[in-house]
Amino acid sequence: MKIAAIQHDIAWCDRQANFNHLAVLIAQAKLNGAKLVLLAETFSTGFSVQEEDFAEPQGGPSCAFLVSMAMEHGIWIGGTCPEIAGDSDDARPANTFVLVSPQGEEHRYRKIHPFTYGGEDRFIRSGSDFVTVDVEGLRVTLFVCYDLRFADEFWKLAEDTDVYLVPANWPEARRTHWLTLLEARAIENQAYVVGCNRVGTGGSLVYGGDSRIFDPLGETLAEGKSGEECILYAEITRNRVQEVRDKFRFLQDRRS
Repeated sequence: MKIAAIQHDIAWCDRQANFNHLAVLIAQAKLNGAKLVLLAETFSTGFSVQEEDFAEPQGGPSCAFLVSMAMEHGIWIGGTCPEIAGDSDDARPANTFVLVSPQGEEHRYRKIHPFTYGGEDRFIRSGSDFVTVDVEGLRVTLFVCYDLRFADEFWKLAEDTDVYLVPANWPEARRTHWLTLLEARAIENQAYVVGCNRVGTGGSLVYGGDSRIFDPLGETLAEGKSGEECILYAEITRNRVQEVRDKFRFLQDRRS
């Protein structure tokens, strides 16, 4: 399967501007053969958690945009939406990774680790359940940004995962951490890792992008230019994951 990670800028709290901008980039990715397209974290608003209009109902405008793009182009597409779920008395939204199939079927992972250093925990409720989706024979596990720091969460799911998707708003000031952790998650779990980060400025922060696609040996398949919008592409297969795991039988030596 050909996957595309769109490293894009985000207009602060301007959903329609972001939808208009991303629609062009998504169409380009589809034209270039992508079957699975990943957008950055909070692709429609930026990481504007303290703004009044940040939260949306489940299935709100950001999710609706993903559904429309998936069905229009016949692709899988994902990014995170600040959704208020109806299954709790907690009025805070969850930072929800919504992955949509070409038929419009929605899969949801709610970010388990809010970024307390940035105050996300005050405005965003945490999720509790891991999510792995069968995407045309690929076992795709969903994480979001800060989750990347918690290796044990990735380890738990490794045996049933071929590719980890990690959309992010990761500041340029900690780019070395971002790049190191992405590569480490690929090497230690012998799986593909796709890290899709934004560029531009949001609030008082600068985002450098540095998106990457790593293979199951930690080799770089595609990399985003620092500070520039671009689309990364890579061909990923379940067979490659199995080949690496059969040759280097490391996962079986882990202790629970």
